[in-house]
Amino acid sequence: MLKKFTVSNYKNFKDEISLDFSKIGEYSFNADCLSMRLIYGRNATGKTNFGRALLDIKILLYGMFRNDENSVLINADSQDTAKFIYEFQFGSDEVVYKYSRFANTELCDEELYINGEAIFKFDFKNSKFYFQGLSIISAETVNTNRYLNKDEMDNEYVLPFLRWLINNMAFSDDSVLIQLSKYVRKMDMITVGNDLLYSNRNFLENLKNPAYLHNFEDFLNLMGIECKLVLQELPDGQVELYFSQNKLVPFYSTASSGMLALTSLYQKIVSNLSLIYLDDFAAFYHYEMAEKLISFIKNKYPECQFIMTSHNTNLMTNKIMRPDCLFILSSKGTLTALCDATERELREGHNLEKMYISGEFEKCE
Repeated sequence: MLKKFTVSNYKNFKDEISLDFSKIGEYSFNADCLSMRLIYGRNATGKTNFGRALLDIKILLYGMFRNDENSVLINADSQDTAKFIYEFQFGSDEVVYKYSRFANTELCDEELYINGEAIFKFDFKNSKFYFQGLSIISAETVNTNRYLNKDEMDNEYVLPFLRWLINNMAFSDDSVLIQLSKYVRKMDMITVGNDLLYSNRNFLENLKNPAYLHNFEDFLNLMGIECKLVLQELPDGQVELYFSQNKLVPFYSTASSGMLALTSLYQKIVSNLSLIYLDDFAAFYHYEMAEKLISFIKNKYPECQFIMTSHNTNLMTNKIMRPDCLFILSSKGTLTALCDATERELREGHNLEKMYISGEFEKCE
């Protein structure tokens, strides 16, 4: 799991801001939501930016290094580098990966630690490289001279050493770096509204399996959408999804924006992801559906970590969440759990939504 994420000097976050999954309160209720965090905040506090920062590691290690969404990377009031720190827990192993960069195409430094031991530390700006810890991960035989030879790199940016190492060393399946690689590859971010207007062909192909189609239909019905689904193959060999009424009604051209948002989310969560950042999570959902969706996720995908942002205060309740899993992101760039946002001792019987609306946590906004 991701234990803690910290970023600073990134977009609107000039000072250091962290989200710590390992910091939990002494609450005995709703233990099934400990892998979830629900973040509230006024408009323009940076909820989307925080998600982009969190997913930066996936862009760094597995995506195109040039990212248009991160074209303006550094906080406007600073000339320093944007700094990212990821702390993971894989079994008994603690992994810390740090790096900073000044722009999309300029990696400034990079460090990896396992159980407190430095595996490597690079200062690209000053051409200082530390490799002495590679033996800890049984990678002492890797030819680091190939990496230091710029022929392995694009002339326009520095290739992250962790990315190069994973691709050039045959690690065993139980290696902590393989676990890290698989986890990062399965991180994803969904911004509600961006993925509504098109169907995922792989998803439709999967629905050819009657069990998959049945599960998706059950999911929609569980969310309060009573429907019967049919998948048909077209003359060109492609398949399309329909509502089964007195006649077949095309699914994607007639479904509501809320249903399309729900379908987009379902496609993601059934993909066996490790972490999903759901931006503006409940924008298209009735509050009862949003509650049902949180309960569904908790029951069906307890191994996946979910970070959600929302303006829907109906979800700020101990009925489905708890004070140490509900956060406020302030305009000053601070992220505070509700249990730390007031001098009161929050208990299960407290009406958190009423307290929030009445200004109980206003000092943290």
